[in-house]
Amino acid sequence: MHIAQSADLLDEKELLIKIAAGDQLAFASIFRHHYKLVYNFALRLTRSRDHAEEIVQKIFIKIWLNRAHLTEIANFGAYLNRSARNESYSVLRTIAAKALREVELTDEGLICSSDSTHRLIYNESSAILKKAVESLPPQRRLVYQLCHEQGLKYEEVAIKLNISPGTVHKHMKLALKTIRENFRHLDAVVVAVLLLNKW
Repeated sequence: MHIAQSADLLDEKELLIKIAAGDQLAFASIFRHHYKLVYNFALRLTRSRDHAEEIVQKIFIKIWLNRAHLTEIANFGAYLNRSARNESYSVLRTIAAKALREVELTDEGLICSSDSTHRLIYNESSAILKKAVESLPPQRRLVYQLCHEQGLKYEEVAIKLNISPGTVHKHMKLALKTIRENFRHLDAVVVAVLLLNKW
């Protein structure tokens, strides 16, 4: 997926040289010319107008702050495409991480955002978490459920299961390690969502 091409901006190379020298009018010309294309690209990935606007702002702020290096960019269109893709994926990873935190705070799988991307990422994250917990050895799974899902303290779980608090701590440490390992490839969740969202 690439940013759609528009008519070439006249003397774009010259404008980039001027921006590198601090010319704000040249920067405004570049911004006006590319704004809609970058915005639409980000919107198609994130499915959020707010996020798309934020991504455009971040990209062009970075361009201005790093303007001294603009003359080193051989293909400005490709540079914008890469920047928009990276910023969009960064936003989606943040959304996925937030969804994971929400999943860990509740065992209800019915919390849905009005935003389809948020909802899909939440559902995918919830499924990964459920599978990870189910893969735990029986006692470790029980310890995790009592501590994390029911909110019992280690000492309370130790008394309930007739084991030491140290053993409870060990089980929780290993359980969380297993769960984290299942989320090592969180980008895969994002990719799955992008594939499910037809643009």
